[in-house]
Amino acid sequence: MKFLCVECDRQMAFDERAVPGDGTMAAVFKCPECGHKTAMLANPMETQLVSSLGVKVGGRTVPDANFEGIRSGVATGRDEAFESPPAASPGAVRWSVEAVERLGLVPSFVRGMVKKIYSDYAKERGIEEMTPAVMDRARTDLGLEGM
Repeated sequence: MKFLCVECDRQMAFDERAVPGDGTMAAVFKCPECGHKTAMLANPMETQLVSSLGVKVGGRTVPDANFEGIRSGVATGRDEAFESPPAASPGAVRWSVEAVERLGLVPSFVRGMVKKIYSDYAKERGIEEMTPAVMDRARTDLGLEGM
């Protein structure tokens, strides 16, 4: 089974997998051309069937490491030699550790949208760093308290 982007008519690529803990499983696919995302939600019975067959949805279970191909071929070396500096775009909002942890509590299939809402809120108001306090204020100002 493959998913096609309706806008671009391109095959979508696997983006992320989430297991919310209620027996369901969600797989998110992203268009490499326009960035449009779509999600597939499997009910508990479908999730159990896929797991019992040994199918691994999404491939890797660990995040990509910087320069992992080169790193695996080097016998010794310093880990910090492989670190890339964070890419900061002009006007980008910095996220505090606490805000990132709080964002991690949001279900993964909507996390990108929630992050964009908070980032846009901060940019519009000239806020340079996202903190839990700013997130609380944004929820109130945007009328999202019940969500």
